[in-house]
Amino acid sequence: MNTFPLFFKLEGRKVLIVGGGEVALRKADLLSRAGACIMILAPDISHEIRELLSDNKHELIEKNYHKSYMSGARVIIAATDDETLNHEIHADATELNIPVNVVDTPPLCDFIFPAIIDRNPIVIGISSNGKAPVLARLLRARLETLIPQGYGKLAKLAGDFRSEVKSKIPTLTGRRQFWERAFEGQVSQLMFAGNETEAAAQLQADLDSTAAAIHDKAHAAENTTPTLSDESEKKSPPVGEVYIVGAGPGDPELLTFKALRLMQQADIVYYDALVSPQVLDLCRRDADKVFVGKKRSNHTVAQLGINELLVNSAKEGRRVVRLKGGDPFIFGRGGEEIESLRAHGVPYQVVPGITAANAAASYAGIPLTHRDHSQSVRFVTGFLKAGTPNSNFKNFLNTDETVVFYMGLHSLARLTEGLVDAGRSADTPIAIVSNASMPNQQVLTGTLATIVAKQEDAELPTPALLIMGDVVSLHHDLAWYNLQNQQHNQSSDDIAKNWLREGSRGEAVKQPIDQQAHALSMIANLATNSGDDLEQLIID
Repeated sequence: MNTFPLFFKLEGRKVLIVGGGEVALRKADLLSRAGACIMILAPDISHEIRELLSDNKHELIEKNYHKSYMSGARVIIAATDDETLNHEIHADATELNIPVNVVDTPPLCDFIFPAIIDRNPIVIGISSNGKAPVLARLLRARLETLIPQGYGKLAKLAGDFRSEVKSKIPTLTGRRQFWERAFEGQVSQLMFAGNETEAAAQLQADLDSTAAAIHDKAHAAENTTPTLSDESEKKSPPVGEVYIVGAGPGDPELLTFKALRLMQQADIVYYDALVSPQVLDLCRRDADKVFVGKKRSNHTVAQLGINELLVNSAKEGRRVVRLKGGDPFIFGRGGEEIESLRAHGVPYQVVPGITAANAAASYAGIPLTHRDHSQSVRFVTGFLKAGTPNSNFKNFLNTDETVVFYMGLHSLARLTEGLVDAGRSADTPIAIVSNASMPNQQVLTGTLATIVAKQEDAELPTPALLIMGDVVSLHHDLAWYNLQNQQHNQSSDDIAKNWLREGSRGEAVKQPIDQQAHALSMIANLATNSGDDLEQLIID
């Protein structure tokens, strides 16, 4: 290590910052969050600093620097653009044995400000020792996606129980095992789901149960006769939990923080055909991955079968992720699955994802609403239950509305003819967006009169959806997603291939993994497998 990571206690301690501009403001903002009493010393102090440090515990001195102001300071920050003055501040602080940081000048720094992830009371610092601060910030952004805000609340809850746990569980090993169960089990899941009261109650119940078991075991040892009940010895595994997770349109960067966290702790993943390999690669490496994808004419596992798989896996005590393309509640049958889970008493959570309509419209530069073109939007499926075509064409005649058709590519001719016969103008703009958000995304635009012939020539593949309405006319001006800039991640042959799986149950078609998705996965695995104390994790 070039530097040794430490955490300073600055609550109520004096910190001197020499400088009154933007750099000083950034440092003052960070230090004020740690409770420091900040003294700003500069001939000119910005209005923003005055607003930030309006509390009377802070002191603003509009004077030139003098060594006497260092008296009593815990640390000193030189945040001026005067190189000579910065060297003088460093020399004076060194003489007084006070740690000093000269901003953006590593040789004059006794300590370094890391990129910080704040999950109070958990704090994570990332430092490159001044070699690559932008890289440190990028790593921080990656870790932000893996560490939910609930970890801070979980740590506070642990702090509230720490004394009681110590009194009821006498051994260090016993306490460690108790906290590991709490942090990896139901207590943490309740906290992450926002159920703080239930999490505290569960932790108390777990502690009481553990203390009772310790007491019974000690009593049994004293009397040389076992007193533990058969129920305690033959405890059935607790019911697991099912996470219905929206995987989004395919780009792994469009996953939510919560989705990524749950994917990383799953014991088994049931995934659809519309889940991209890049997203699937972010699931926990040693989790079982079972393909249950459904396509228009090929259902690998029927919906009732999927429901049964979810219930059975959870009742085995496993943490189950049901990974669905797009959003679970928009043509994703998520509602049917949680009805089954609820009927069988299986706990579940639902994590929304970016649905295909939003992704396709955004990446194609087609606003779903626009004040000049469309004041509402309608999401429609091309096929109803049991494969019945959706023929409610009279409902789609409003020219002030954008209509997005899911699962409509294979019935394109029927849809366009039906719409025109129902009264929609044959000149109505319509677009096909294939593989939305992926490197091989393609967009084809036309009208109800021309789109069928254009698609016969272009042969855009599924997954694809249709966007109909005047907003489609904005595509050529607003399209921003540059395919050429994305192709460095895959060869030309791979770009031509569709990532939609043709695999069988339990297998995933091997595809090249996006470099950024792979990096995310590596960091996620490091975080999952880390043996560091929960209270402090320092990455240097």
